[in-house]
Amino acid sequence: MKKKQDSFMVKVDGEVVTGSLSNNKENKKTEKNNKWAWCVHALVNVCLVAIVFVTMAVCGYATNQEVVATFKSYNGVIYAGDQNDNKVALMINVYWGTEYLLEMLDALDKYEAKATFFVGKTWVNEFPGMLRTIYDRGHEVGNHGSYHKNHELLSYDENLREIQGCTMAVSNVITKEMTLFTPPSGSYNKHTLNAAKDLGYTTVLWTRDTIDWRDRDEELIYKRAIQDVKGGDIILMHPTMPTKEALPRILEYIKSKKLVLDTVSNTIKL
Repeated sequence: MKKKQDSFMVKVDGEVVTGSLSNNKENKKTEKNNKWAWCVHALVNVCLVAIVFVTMAVCGYATNQEVVATFKSYNGVIYAGDQNDNKVALMINVYWGTEYLLEMLDALDKYEAKATFFVGKTWVNEFPGMLRTIYDRGHEVGNHGSYHKNHELLSYDENLREIQGCTMAVSNVITKEMTLFTPPSGSYNKHTLNAAKDLGYTTVLWTRDTIDWRDRDEELIYKRAIQDVKGGDIILMHPTMPTKEALPRILEYIKSKKLVLDTVSNTIKL
């Protein structure tokens, strides 16, 4: 019986980069558990905000512009850019999937698109060369914590250590200071926001989620990324095989709508 491959090898700037797929599986398992745990929490928050502000708008306590502004930024967390602008951002979160990144970078180059890669400390320590390649090819790098923890359950000091750990790891590879932080699984509390702010970060989440970490379906990922896409959208994805395959079509469709694929910072006008 043929043994299942448990490692990968890619070339980065002429150097051979290898890695363990077993590490990828462990990180994916942790991410999956965290995302499901936070799903109900996020849904309740969104529903409550919607009910409150729709009621306020109907009763005349808030203008339409104020309601729109609230959905762009809630609790100090930014979810979208300006809908009147033509910029759209890809948020690519990386703790695993290194073997797919070069082809994703090639697709971005082909369509003259920029993206923001939010990286975790453990990944940076294992693949500094790939981080350097992402940065050298003109993309933005953001902070995605250190160990993919559920930040909603962490104290201020624990949040500080998680965020700061990634800051230090990235600073050992590139000189450009990061300004954006996105918590793993979108999970946060007041301590997360305060710690990020104290470290000089703006906390961002996303407008639309491809859910590619769970649904390994190229067509489904494509539809979730492009359906009703508009200026200001932040589209979350990860380096997976079906995401890599869907990416050229996603980029082509967004450009066909006269939208510009830019970094998260430029999309939210930070």
